[in-house]
Amino acid sequence: MKLATRTGDFFGYTKSAQDSLGFLREAGFRYADYSFGDDFSTRTGIYADFERHVYDVAQTADKLGMRLVQAHSPMGKPLAEDNAAFIEDTVRCVDACGAWGIPNLVVHSGYAYGLSVEETFARNKEFFAPILARAEKYGVNILVENFNKMHTEGVYWIDNAPDLLAMIEYVDHPLFHAVWDTGHGNLQEMPQHEALALLGSHVRALHIQDNLGDRDTHLMPFFGTLNLDDVMHGLADIDYKGYFTFEIGGIFLPAAKRRPFEKDTRLCAPSLDLRRHMERYIFEMGKYILTAYDCFEE
Repeated sequence: MKLATRTGDFFGYTKSAQDSLGFLREAGFRYADYSFGDDFSTRTGIYADFERHVYDVAQTADKLGMRLVQAHSPMGKPLAEDNAAFIEDTVRCVDACGAWGIPNLVVHSGYAYGLSVEETFARNKEFFAPILARAEKYGVNILVENFNKMHTEGVYWIDNAPDLLAMIEYVDHPLFHAVWDTGHGNLQEMPQHEALALLGSHVRALHIQDNLGDRDTHLMPFFGTLNLDDVMHGLADIDYKGYFTFEIGGIFLPAAKRRPFEKDTRLCAPSLDLRRHMERYIFEMGKYILTAYDCFEE
């Protein structure tokens, strides 16, 4: 199994996907998950000069000896009444995946207050229809995710394996499958190997992250209560052929979230150099995990 991580790992330090790819390669990674949410939040990248950006990123990846192997579309409100612009932005991600040869694009399903399970499924099928239609042009799989556990009254969303499978079967499209988020799964009672067995061959990608079982904190493996043996056995049981892709966000909080001390700010924001060291640590951690199960591949 090959290790991958997000271009968004360095979003707080650079807005350039090309720079991010360089930092990932420096850390040891050869495979990357493109974070379209970064482009979306700044209206840069594919949302500025699409053709130029696609070309520049492809050239950078080629020069570094890297491959873009999966991607994540932006977060938004899929079931909003005025979702046409958001659908168009998501379809643009499909076009970029087609240009880069990325086989799997994660697109979150939607939810809304007051909708029943049946209504939620029906509205999501409508949302995904134009995205899947464009995906057919390139053969790109659209992957729906198990969310973090919902605690809000009056809202239904897909936060567990049985419901995720039900959504996939309801949409019933040959390019519609699952990405399994281990941190979100860690918030549920169902063991990871049982969840993976239930989803089976629909699992086409992973988001590897950890937490303490109470909140979706996106920690590094071993920093929370996630049982990685449970995960690894589950992946082996379904003969998973995809990438072992990290989605770790809980490393350094942005400076704005720290308690203020106006007198001195030297330690308010960890340096880029320190963040690059942490990225190397993430790669070594992934290599350790996969090597323990004799499945690490360069």
